[in-house]
Amino acid sequence: MPFIDPLYSISGFGVGFLVGMTGVGGGSLMTPLLILLFGIHPATAVGTDLLYAAATKTGGSLVHGLARSIHWPVVARLACGSLPASILTLTVLWWLNLNGELARSLINLVLCGALYLTAVALIFRNAIMNRYRHRFDQLSPANTSLITVLVGAVLGVIVSISSVGAGAVGVTALLLLYPRLPMARIIGSDIAHAVPLTLVAGIGHWIMGAVDWHLMGSLLVGSLPGILIGSYCAHRVPEAALRIVLAATLILVAGNLVSHELQSSSSILAAFAP
Repeated sequence: MPFIDPLYSISGFGVGFLVGMTGVGGGSLMTPLLILLFGIHPATAVGTDLLYAAATKTGGSLVHGLARSIHWPVVARLACGSLPASILTLTVLWWLNLNGELARSLINLVLCGALYLTAVALIFRNAIMNRYRHRFDQLSPANTSLITVLVGAVLGVIVSISSVGAGAVGVTALLLLYPRLPMARIIGSDIAHAVPLTLVAGIGHWIMGAVDWHLMGSLLVGSLPGILIGSYCAHRVPEAALRIVLAATLILVAGNLVSHELQSSSSILAAFAP
């Protein structure tokens, strides 16, 4: 079997292009695509996408690091919550048997919830900011740090199960907690934090045998140029329109996943019925 599969590479290019244009994490698009279109097992789709994200976001972190657009104290606080939470979550997944039906259902359900959260963050980010920013702005530095660690813990759980959440959801949370930071530093900090989180979670899935290296290589071949071209085109397309279209797509995909999960659960129940 050749190492590079053109169909996966084309899909990787499409996802990379959209990620470059919108800044939304690739897991929101890649993981559902692998599950629904290619029939990849949810655990393998998540594990492969986590290491794929770690590779692609390392490049993004280097760019932001050279531009000095990373606020390292924020990254450290997020990591203090996310990395222990990720390890604990991976332990629970191992105990459930990652390739079993219970783990498959858990991954699909958490993935659906993460997609809906991402869609809400895309559509209502400005409204959320206008309504709640002043409340978070009044927090003491100690409380802001504590909440940042808790946000990291939540992201660690969601990302380790579904590979989704470190993009739009993470950025929205950081915008609320650190309203005085420029947008470029918020995005840079979110990307920098995603590297160790996706790497730790991805290695955990790899140890449990839920990573397809052939698939990952094919995706990277397409996604890296896709991200570059998408980033170049980002300023030429209205951001509001992009966000609405992408959010609508995520909602439809999440609904499709819920439908598949309900059908699968019904089939399992019917098989055990007398």
